[in-house]
Amino acid sequence: MIDTSVFPDPTYKKTVLAPLFEGVKTHYALHMATINRAHLVMLSETEILTPDQASKIAQGLVEIEDETDIAALEYTGEYEDYFFVVEAALRDKLGDLGGMLHTARSRNDMDHTLFKLALRSRTAAMLEQLATLTAALITKAEVEAETLIVAYTHGQPAQPTTFGHYLAAMIEVLIRDMERLNAAADGLEHCPMGAAAITTSGFPIDRHRMADLLGFDGPLTNSYGCIASVDYVTGLYSAMKLVFLHLGRVIQDMGVWSSFEVGQLYVPNALVQISSIMPQKRNPVPIEHLRHLSSVTVGRCDTIVNTMHNTPFTDMNDSEGEVQQAGYAAFASGGRVLDLLTAFIPACSINAANVKRTTDAACITITELADTLVRSEGLSFRQAHEVSAATARAVIAAGKPLGGGYADCAKAFRAEVARDLTITETQYATATSAENFVAVRDRFGGPAPAALSAALTSYLDTLNGLSVAFASRKQRQSEAAERLDVAFTSLLES
Repeated sequence: MIDTSVFPDPTYKKTVLAPLFEGVKTHYALHMATINRAHLVMLSETEILTPDQASKIAQGLVEIEDETDIAALEYTGEYEDYFFVVEAALRDKLGDLGGMLHTARSRNDMDHTLFKLALRSRTAAMLEQLATLTAALITKAEVEAETLIVAYTHGQPAQPTTFGHYLAAMIEVLIRDMERLNAAADGLEHCPMGAAAITTSGFPIDRHRMADLLGFDGPLTNSYGCIASVDYVTGLYSAMKLVFLHLGRVIQDMGVWSSFEVGQLYVPNALVQISSIMPQKRNPVPIEHLRHLSSVTVGRCDTIVNTMHNTPFTDMNDSEGEVQQAGYAAFASGGRVLDLLTAFIPACSINAANVKRTTDAACITITELADTLVRSEGLSFRQAHEVSAATARAVIAAGKPLGGGYADCAKAFRAEVARDLTITETQYATATSAENFVAVRDRFGGPAPAALSAALTSYLDTLNGLSVAFASRKQRQSEAAERLDVAFTSLLES
């Protein structure tokens, strides 16, 4: 007969214990089974348990796994949490021997190991999504290497560049974000197992073997830090936050560029929605979804990091079950952003007619006219700036493009330096063309084809290096799973 007097308070059960139990079922039960197997192998190899004891416990674990429908479990309050449900089932099968599996460990070190295992797979998936997005952007940048766009500063047309050059800037930030997230992923690769409650154990445990069997790079050194340090959480979500904060800025540009008044970015029909009442509308709503999902992801990351603020440096629920589970929503919303953006940007194109319209109306090649006057006429840049500014004012007032302002430039030149302009009308037309503006900016990092091509090659090299690191981490974990399977199976057969 069950002693219900030890059951938790009904409200505590409803508001805390039952939701935590459901979370463990969804996120951690399978990882707990893996930890149980690895810990049992380690206890056997270190002779803390005899071969016969280890074999019986291994068989009990297999039977429990086969007999338990985790999804169908309901929290009754008979046991505090899922850990005790499994231990009780093992003790039902093996008697007191079932309790020996918990030798030299605690829920403290188990919990943080569970959390790292759960974060590890999610972070690996996000890094792969980022790599896919970056590769797609590199390909798009190569295709659009000579596609002219209007670059804006302070919300105003500034200079011509290319869509490929713009995307290259985005790629550079993405790569740095990937490097930060990859460093945070490395922070997940140190195993807390063996720390037990706080100070390790008096038993001759092998922490390195536990880390090896669970696919970690090694154990986390300080046992107090294993249960108190939450920088693996704060570091990860801080790195994640920056990804979507930075992407949000580009997404904001996409919204401006696709507006009717700017019209620089064309979003294809497959990525727009129509109005239910206004027949003329083409609403590029994926941009809005990208923007709000990015902001939601940033907020979710902040929630997790801020929850750690001013918490004690010790084992605490503020960094555990429910908080960890809340963070997984950031991976979900962030993953949607990355998948949608990977489809969206390659599908879009630049409206050349609208780019030319703005280029002509806003005189955005005027900087190169000033530079040409410095090089060809021997002026100081300040003199050239004055001549060019007067030329721009004249052509804008006349409603004509800068390329048609040779006479205005000659007049402004004469007024500024008291002599005639020597560059020809053809040279003037070249100096004020957007194509020439881009072509002469062939310095390192510039938009000219050779400079941009070199940059894109370097980005691809960096991306390939990161992909190798991702694959190496994944292979290590896969090989560890195989080693654990072999070692655990040997216990069953002994």
